[in-house]
Amino acid sequence: MLINCPYCGPRPVEEFTVKGDASPERPRSNEPSTMDDWYAYVFLRDNVKGRTKEFWHHSGGCRSWLVVERDTLTHEVYSVTPARDVARKQKRARRAK
Repeated sequence: MLINCPYCGPRPVEEFTVKGDASPERPRSNEPSTMDDWYAYVFLRDNVKGRTKEFWHHSGGCRSWLVVERDTLTHEVYSVTPARDVARKQKRARRAK
């Protein structure tokens, strides 16, 4: 499987470390009342069968954090986006609400 790193170009999957589901939103507060939200964010993840977005780290290359959209059954990669771009887009969407 090849991952098209936005900075290094197509690279073999062995250069990357998968870090898990990229869809949960990080809780905004550290207040004691949000501890259940933090528990769910850190520990409760779905094992998706099919198309999903995951955090990947280019540990054997440029060391960038990426969000890779791929199919967990076929390993087809649909898109690769720098994680910081995804975070900025989410932040703008929260502000617009």
